[in-house]
Amino acid sequence: MKRVCVYAGSSPGARPEFTATARALGTLLAQRGYGVVYGGGKVGLMGTLADAALAAGGEVIGVIPHALVAKELGHPGVTQLHAVDTMHERKARMAAESDAFIALPGGIGTLEELFEALTWLQLGFHAKPVGLLNVAGYYDALLTFLGHMETERFIREEHRAMLIVESDPAVLLGKLTAFTRPDVVKWLDRFAAEQAQQG
Repeated sequence: MKRVCVYAGSSPGARPEFTATARALGTLLAQRGYGVVYGGGKVGLMGTLADAALAAGGEVIGVIPHALVAKELGHPGVTQLHAVDTMHERKARMAAESDAFIALPGGIGTLEELFEALTWLQLGFHAKPVGLLNVAGYYDALLTFLGHMETERFIREEHRAMLIVESDPAVLLGKLTAFTRPDVVKWLDRFAAEQAQQG
C-alpha cells in the first residue's frame, strides 16, 4: 500500500472533531510514508487533510475538474494537481492512483465516491480496502441504514462487512493494511448457479 485516497467534505462541518480528525489523518498518512490522493481542493476538510500531510512532509496528489480550478478552489501547494474534464475522470484517476480508500465526514459527493469504491470492491473490479472514519458518530445513521438494507436482503452480511468502520485514524489504517478481499458470491451469481442446476 503506497497511496491512500481520501474522500472528504469541502466544508469543515459543524464540529471541531471533524477538522481535528482530518488533520490527524493527513499527518498520520505522511508519517507512515503513504501518499495522499484526494479531490484537490484547498477548502474544508479536504484542505485541512492536504495541509496536514504536506506539513508532515508527505506526498499529496490532487485531482480536480477544470471547472473547480477556474473557481480558484484548487490547492496550489500540493505535490501534484491534475486537472481533468469531468467528475467521472476525477474519480477514475483518484482510484487508479490509490491502493486504499478512506471517507472522512462529508456531503453527497463524499457518499457517492465512497459507495462507488465499495461497489467496485463488492463486484470484484478491485481488491482495495475501503474504510469509513466515523468521527463523532457522524455516520451512525448511515450504518443503521446499511443494517436495514441487509435485513431487507438487498446486501449480504459479507458485503456489508467489506466496509471497514473505525473512529480512530490509526486503528482504521492498521485494518486497511491488513485487509484481504473475501471471496464472496453475489446474489446474481448465486441465482445464475441455481438456474443452471435446475436447467
